[in-house]
Order: sequence, then C-alpha cells, then structure tokens
Amino acid sequence: MKLGTTVRFAGAAAAAVGLAAIGLATIAHAQAPAPLRIGVMEGFSGVYGDLTQGEVEAMQLAIDDFGGKVLGRPIEILQADHQTKPDVGAAIARKWYDVDGVKMITGIGTSSVALAVRKIAQEKGMIDINTGAASADLTGPACSETGAHWVYDTYALAKVTGGAVVKDGGDSWFFLTADYAFGHALERDVTAVVTAAGGKVVGGVKHPLSTQDFSSFLLQAQSSKAKIIGLANAGQDTINSIKQAGEFGIVKSGQRLAGLLVFATDVQALTLPVAQGLVLTEAFYWDLNDETRAWTKRYRAKKDKLPSMLTIGVYSSTLHYLKAVQAAGPDEPKAVMATMREIPVNDAMTKNGKLREDGRLERDMYLFQVKTPAESKGKDDIYKLLATVPGSEAYRPMKDGKCPFVKG
Repeated sequence: MKLGTTVRFAGAAAAAVGLAAIGLATIAHAQAPAPLRIGVMEGFSGVYGDLTQGEVEAMQLAIDDFGGKVLGRPIEILQADHQTKPDVGAAIARKWYDVDGVKMITGIGTSSVALAVRKIAQEKGMIDINTGAASADLTGPACSETGAHWVYDTYALAKVTGGAVVKDGGDSWFFLTADYAFGHALERDVTAVVTAAGGKVVGGVKHPLSTQDFSSFLLQAQSSKAKIIGLANAGQDTINSIKQAGEFGIVKSGQRLAGLLVFATDVQALTLPVAQGLVLTEAFYWDLNDETRAWTKRYRAKKDKLPSMLTIGVYSSTLHYLKAVQAAGPDEPKAVMATMREIPVNDAMTKNGKLREDGRLERDMYLFQVKTPAESKGKDDIYKLLATVPGSEAYRPMKDGKCPFVKG
C-alpha cells in the first residue's frame, strides 16, 4: 500500500513538473520577440537571372554587419522570383505584406514589376526599396511616401552616359529598345538629353524582352546611318545585341554602340575584346577604393562572383533600413521611412547620400570606359574611371519629377 502510494505520488509530481516546464516554455515563447521579416524579390531566372545572383547573400551580409538583430529581434529573409512578370510580383508582395508579415521589400528589378509592386506597397502603406528597376517614374508619377529608388534610374543613365556620348560627337541616334516600361522610359530620357544638347534621334525599333535574334533590328539600325546606336535594354538582351552587332561589323563600319544600362557582369560575359571601349554608367565598381575592395572580398567569401551595383544596392538599402528601424523605435513604415530620410546614407557603396522626399537616393554616379585587353591586369580589371558625377547633377531635380505629394 505504501509502495503504491509512493508511485502514484511520484507520477503526480512528474506530471506537475512536466506541466510546469510546458508552462514556462509557453511563457518564454510568448515573450520571445517576433522576428523582423524583410524580403528580396527579383527576376532570379530568365533574362536578368545572371545580374541578380548574389543579392540574397548581400542582404545577409548587411544583417551580419548590423549584428543579426534589431531592437532585440532576430531578422529573417524571405526571397522570391517574380519571373519578370508584374502579376507574379504583385501577388508575392500582397502575400508577403498581408500573410507573412514582411515589413520591407527590396530588389524588385524590372520596371513593369516594380510599378506593380509599388501599387501594392502604397495600398498597404508598406515599404518598398527599389534597387533593380530603372524607370524614373518611380520617383515621379508613381512615387510613394513609403517607397525609395536606391541605385540608378533612367534619368541618371541618360544624363551621364547620353550626355558624355553627345559631347564626344555622337549627335545622331537610333534606339534598340526593350518593349516594356523600362525601355520606354530610358529611350524617353536619353532622347531628352540628346535633343537638349543639339543632337537628333533619327529612328528606333522596339524588341520583345528576351530576344535571341537581333539581326532584323540591327539591320534597321545600320541602315539608319546614325552615329550612335543606343541600347535601351539590359541583361542578356544587351549582351546579345552587342555580340550580334559585332558579328554584323557595325562598329568596324563606323557606327558606335551606347550601352545605356550595362553591368560589370555583362562586360565579363561579353569579354574585353568584344566590350572594349564601351562607355557606360554605374553606381559602383569593386575596384574604386580600399573600402570597395574590402567589401568585395567579404562578399565573395559568401558568393564567389563579381558584385555589381545591383548586388551592393541590396546590401546598402538593407543596412540603411535596419539603421532606421533601430533609430525610429518601432517598425512602423512611415516612421522608419522618415528616419531613413533624416540619416545620411554611408556604406561601402555610398558616401553622404541623401534620401529625398520623393524617394530618390542622391548619390554619386560614375562614368566608366571598358578597358582594352592590353590595359587589363586580370579578369576582374575591366573599367577605367572617366568621371564622377555628383548625385545633385546626375538625378532629375525633385521639382521636375511630378511626384504628387512633393510640394513646390
């Protein structure tokens, strides 16, 4: 009888201890801070797939540099491929904001996708920081009080590259333009620069995204006799058009190509013998200074690939966002965005950058020329710096952007 009582008592005690442990675990779980969720959405496949590889690693590097937590909360990354389709991008954004609790989305390359995601972010009052798309409309008619445009835009590309080419005698242009929002905006903005400088546009042709055969378009460009063939496209489309222009002997016959959105990874894909002499604009180059070289070394420990301005753009936007969350206190979007505008942007990519009221990050832009094989000291030594253009000169004045909520 005593033995039985002892056993029953021991069982009851064990159950009580177990219940207590469960209770403590529940309390601990309830008290554990919820993670801050941020997302990087890109065209990780398709025509821009090569450009966007490494952005997740760059975002993680920003989180690591920040210390892994913000306001005591762990930071989680969500990633998704929008497949360069606006409806897919909008659906991802809606789910992330509504269901998954994502507080900020960055990346968002492809202007048509970016404009669709911007509408969702505005509807939800949430933050989108665009690092990949180019359309300057993102800080113009499609601006947002909780949106930012971080790395480059069609106005700056037109102003820096287009302006330099016209100044160098390229006063007649024919455009090969990607037939969607980005290409249209880039052709529009370069046309404005060319005509303002006294040049003229003699024609142009629009091509579908992910074009493999540019022969008919290049023949039209060749027959136009324009001094400059402006490539208002990007990624694999730019690579294909430059390679095929070489096969047609267009440059050898005296016409010049203007790559209006070219990345370091494109140049490496083309190789220096094909790309040499090309003048282009970027917001970053790995070999600019000691800080860019050190950051690149750390990045390549995570992703052994030459970083582009897209890659470090995700790093920069993420790091600045986390600084603003820390300073603002909560993760309330308008408070965080207001703080992002107050704090200067300083990192390996940008020095004393200013996030304007319309969402445009003003930062230096760089005019480069692709080196000849003889000038290059190695496979990553691809650019020589021609000019540094301050952000205040490179980007459209805020008063000219027609952003609805900017006064005056």
